[in-house]
Formats: sequence, C-alpha cells, structure tokens
Amino acid sequence: MIHVRDLWFCLIVINVFIKVHSLDNGLALTPPMGWMHWQRFRCITDCEKFPNECISEELFMRTADVMAAEGYADAGYEYIIIDDCWMEKARGEDGRLIADRKRFPSGIKALSDYIHAKGLKFGIYEDYGTYTCAGYPGVIGYMDIDAQTFAEWDVDYVKLDGCYADIEDMDSGYPEFGRLLNATGRPMVYSCSWPVYQEYQGKMPNYEALKEHCNLWRNWGDIDDSWDSVTSITDYFAENQDRIQPHAAPGHWNDPDMLILGNFGLSYDQSKAQMAIWAILAAPLLMSADMATISPDIKGILQNKDVIAVNQDPLGIQGIRVSKEKNIEIWTRPITPVYDGNHSYAVAFVSRRTDGAPYSISSIVSEMGLKNKNGYTVTDLFDKTVQARVVEPSHSFNVRVNPSGVKFFKFTAKP
Repeated sequence: MIHVRDLWFCLIVINVFIKVHSLDNGLALTPPMGWMHWQRFRCITDCEKFPNECISEELFMRTADVMAAEGYADAGYEYIIIDDCWMEKARGEDGRLIADRKRFPSGIKALSDYIHAKGLKFGIYEDYGTYTCAGYPGVIGYMDIDAQTFAEWDVDYVKLDGCYADIEDMDSGYPEFGRLLNATGRPMVYSCSWPVYQEYQGKMPNYEALKEHCNLWRNWGDIDDSWDSVTSITDYFAENQDRIQPHAAPGHWNDPDMLILGNFGLSYDQSKAQMAIWAILAAPLLMSADMATISPDIKGILQNKDVIAVNQDPLGIQGIRVSKEKNIEIWTRPITPVYDGNHSYAVAFVSRRTDGAPYSISSIVSEMGLKNKNGYTVTDLFDKTVQARVVEPSHSFNVRVNPSGVKFFKFTAKP
C-alpha cells in the first residue's frame, strides 16, 4: 500500500511535469474568482414579476456595484459572469448574437464597459451545440463570428456549455473554439464543460487535450442549493482523485462548480465546509448568490483572506482526501512556504456525521503526509481566537468537528 506521504510525492512530481505540457496563455495562473448568476438566478426572464432577480443588465450592474464597494474585489473576486438566458432567441441577419433587447437595452458592450469601469472583469456564456441548455442559439456553425463578437465586446472569460451537442464532436469542437478565441488577440479565460457531458455518457474525457486547450473545465454535474449536492460533488472528486487531481496546475483547473453559500440550502457550518473544501481542491471560487443580501457571517467566510490564500496558493497543487474515519474526512493540500523540500499544508477535517454533538478525532500527523522533521506551526483558518500551536510528525492531532461542519488549519513547515 502506498503511504499518503509517498502518494503526495508522486502527485507533486506529476504536477511539475504537467506545467510544461499544457495550455500557456498566461491566464488563470491561480483559480479564477468571481461571481456567476446561474445557481442562484437560473433562467428568470420575467422582469415584471421578478424585477430584482431577472437576468438583466440591472442584475449584473448591481452585482458589480456590491463587489466593488463591499470588499469582494479587494479580496480577489474579479469576474462578473453571465450564464445562460441572456440572448434573443434568434441571431441577427448578419449571424451575430443579440442580447435580449428588453432585458439588456444598452447592449453587452455597454455592460462590459460598466463592469470594467468598476475595476472588474467580464465573462459570458455560450454553448458548444445547436442551442444552449435553455434553448438559445449555440455556437455550432457560428464559432468564428461568436469569437470575434466576444472580443469586440471586451469579454475576459468565456464559459462554453455542452447541451444539444454530439459528445463525439466535442474532442474537436472545444479545441477549435478555443483556437478561435485565441486568434482574436483578446485574452479570454476559457472554461469548458467538455468532460462533464462525456463522463455522464460513459466516455472517458481526454485530459491531455483539456489541459492543452482549456483554462478550466467542469468535471461533474451542476451544483444545487443543498448540502447533499455539495457532498455528492466532493464524493466524486474524492473517488476519482487519482485520475483527475494530477491534471490541475497553474493555468488549468478542475472545476467542481459554484459556491452556493449565501443562498438558502447551507447552514453556517456547511458554508464553511464548502469554502474549505473548494480551497483544498484549488477550485475556481465563483460565487452564485444575491450579493445584496449576503449576511455578515457569510461575507466573513467568503472574504476570509487566509482561506482565499490557500485557494490561490501559487504552487497550484490540487488537494486530495487522505482518509475517512467514522464519517470524518481529512483533506490535505501542499502549499507554500516550502523549506528544504518540505511543503506546508492546508488540512480540513470535514464532518459527514448527522448526530447531534461535535465528534472528536485524533490523527497522527505523519499519516496525513506531513513529515517535516522540524514540525509545523498550526493555525486555525476560521477561528482567530485559537492560539497557534506547534506539532511534530510523531504527534497526534486532536480535533472536534460539528456535524456537517469543518475545522480548517494551516500547518506551516518550520525551517
């Protein structure tokens, strides 16, 4: 049996190899951070009935205002991304996409300019298919003109979905659209939904091609507003980590989908747990909530600079689940600083228990893959009232975790 620390050594070596055999467009060197409308607002298009929730220029302008004014941009959240349902149902006579004239009366270029004026970046959605998932025009037959249109609109980030498409065509179609985006000369982060559609239909995704052509990609299904949905996605990542983890590195990331904290389905403890696991997974941090109604507690989680620093660690090594004992999971991720080849680590203890009291667990530090002979200084990333402590590889580490909650630590290697 391979020991956890030996497994981490193998994965780190693979990670270094991958960095020189993948897309290098200079973008997404750390996981993208921002806001995307889909999970919270879906395809609400009735602005008379739902004036504050419909997919309209007002929603994106209002979100940009909040992100710029309330510290989200300063914390690193820089992208405002439109998802599905922004278009007219038919293209123009010249074949170009047209934003819904009632909901986006100023046009997409004006919205892009507004978002850029706030110091933020602008993202947009399309679909590699004949239609988007909600039935709007897809890119098939119009890839060149759509890429040019996005460049003319000063788009910074493109999400390409995969409804109404033949999965056998994706291996050529997604790379082709990526090449067309690059050919415009406009730097655009390229988010692919290529693998999720293939996984769902039993076809193994070509991760070598994904790394060559995409900055990030969705691996599994859409997230919903529930703890069950979060854990189903984390289970997928844990159960498939041996084959998907090595492909993440600066410039290209596995994407478990949006952050749902700030909505209706997660408790405070579950909200911290999602944020911690997404940080361990080096996942894109794309919020999807009504930013005008975020509570101070949730805002504190989203803007926790120490947790964000784990997510944005420059080594770009995706973490893994190293153990599961009595429904307490341990997730670890190698991060900076590194002394004499010994990484520091982020470590999350995640409870999948449903009993009514916190549960205690004791783990040997070395069994978590932490082997620095000089030990580690341990800080609690969520609870700043807890004093830092020092542990060595031979020590036990005791922790008590709330049901469906998390304890999240940074183990800083001592020189």
